[in-house]
Amino acid sequence: MISSNDFRPGVSIELDGAVWRVVEFLHVKPGKGSAFVRTKLKNVQSGNVMERTFRAGESVPQANLEKNTMQHTYKDGDDFVFMEMETYDEARLSAKQIGDRVKYLKEGMEVNVVRWGEQVMEVELPNSVVLEVTQTDPGLKGDTATGGTKPAIVETGAQIMVPLFITIGERIKVDTRNDSYLGREQ
Repeated sequence: MISSNDFRPGVSIELDGAVWRVVEFLHVKPGKGSAFVRTKLKNVQSGNVMERTFRAGESVPQANLEKNTMQHTYKDGDDFVFMEMETYDEARLSAKQIGDRVKYLKEGMEVNVVRWGEQVMEVELPNSVVLEVTQTDPGLKGDTATGGTKPAIVETGAQIMVPLFITIGERIKVDTRNDSYLGREQ
């Protein structure tokens, strides 16, 4: 159990049979009446967002999430196969379970798999990954009317906006949180 006074962004709680993560919270002490905590919660499974108010000091069950480091070993049909690094157990996850970050997943990459009981809640990728550019248009000299960027397809199939000087075969660093170009890699 966790008190509503201890809510912080990122805290996970169980509510109505689902796991919710606190996105925002505000402790309110009105002049008349008792204090309360106004929160914005995000459902970890569906991504839905709701606002909810709790009494100050109200106890709420804290979600017992387990985080394991696993390595993506290979893709089998529509499933992605992960291996736990300590026990060498394998787990199969679908692209739906991984979410939209599947576009940055490549073989050999280590990720954190977050579980609630036996159910996989999310797969946390590193904040940045290094990928090779497989397709992009040549940048024309002096063509900066579009802000000096062009689309590029990387080895995993994701499309990233990159500067005009990037060519096919170069390795670039990409921020997986906001799909942005961070720089070249040697």
